Amino acid sequence: MVETSGAGLSRVDEGERAFDRVLKGGRVIDPRNGIDAVMDIGIRDGRIAAVAERLDAGAAAVDDMAGHIVTPGLIDIHTHVYHKATSLSVDPDPVARRSAVTTLVDAGSAGAGNLEGLKDFVAARSAFNLLAYVNISFPGIFAFDKAFSVGEATVRDLLNVGRCVEAVEANKDFVVGIKVRIGDKTSGDVGLEALDRAIAAAERTGLPVMTHIGGPPPSYEDILARMRPGDILTHCFRPAPNAPVDGERLVLPALREARERGVLFDIGHGMGAFGFDSAEAALADGFPPDMISSDVHVMSIKGPAYDLLHTMSKLMCCGVGVTDVIAMVTDAPAKAMSRDHIGHLGVGAAADISVLDLVEVAVPFVDVIGHRREGMKLLKPHALYVAGQPEAVAPRPFEPDAA
Repeated sequence: MVETSGAGLSRVDEGERAFDRVLKGGRVIDPRNGIDAVMDIGIRDGRIAAVAERLDAGAAAVDDMAGHIVTPGLIDIHTHVYHKATSLSVDPDPVARRSAVTTLVDAGSAGAGNLEGLKDFVAARSAFNLLAYVNISFPGIFAFDKAFSVGEATVRDLLNVGRCVEAVEANKDFVVGIKVRIGDKTSGDVGLEALDRAIAAAERTGLPVMTHIGGPPPSYEDILARMRPGDILTHCFRPAPNAPVDGERLVLPALREARERGVLFDIGHGMGAFGFDSAEAALADGFPPDMISSDVHVMSIKGPAYDLLHTMSKLMCCGVGVTDVIAMVTDAPAKAMSRDHIGHLGVGAAADISVLDLVEVAVPFVDVIGHRREGMKLLKPHALYVAGQPEAVAPRPFEPDAA
């Protein structure tokens, strides 16, 4: 048992083993628990053992976090990391190291036909936590390339609800929801029927749906009308056509109606789904996203998305505060996936921890249609812990260094 005594000093009762590691003196931002203060974090057996103003480290390893931001491990809820097995996917570990992410969620790279390969050949070999949305289309995203693209939801015969349900039931520890891509190029003439089948699979498994919105048809309004509480609309701030705002730069009523009934909105930057005009207009009209994700894949990893940290910095450039962007990549995605052991620093939670630097430096940000904004703040990785064990962070040569 950890007790607190005078001046916020926490101690471990005699007879208990001391902490394995203590992170000292960082600015701890834990939205779930309402913390934004200089604190110490004690880790034992891969879990959070104490958070207090001062902890007696005893014989534990001590890492000095003074001047750094310490957060729950960042969660990128929309990535593509079925590396070498699907044409769009990237290697998860280098991306995690350079963006201080502890949990990456693959968003539909795999369907029922190849999900276990993602689990056994990628997730099981990663130093980081990997989870997945299983694609309603049996082969997943199978033809995504610079030269051509075939939407996996354009073929009805591939949208097999029964096989999707079987895959979920066999991999409940790994699958967090059903993914479907809706739009002119991804679902074609099948259109909203693909979403209906994804929802049917979700109803049978008790899971949410993550819905990609592309160009029309169908419209933003038609897609949202079918979505249920807890479902996620990803690419929420895409540029026109199918932008979230009208010609007067006001948020479409359908978005507010969907939010009122519990639909969640995720950035999902990627190569074609984040526009400054859409983001700035929606934010100005009082409609922030619920979550931020990168949609990192082979055609977005070298820009314009790069990764989660860069996307978070873009939202800050649009006026979202640092505590809010951290909530959008920790507490919110953990709750969306019903993963109570991550996304916060409460006692007993997994000791997945990201340590960041907020630096002031001039940086050009570019959206998916080439619109540019000049920013003055960047989030950079300083340190990273998975289950209490330190993992190396990687440099970010695509961004300027602080002076």
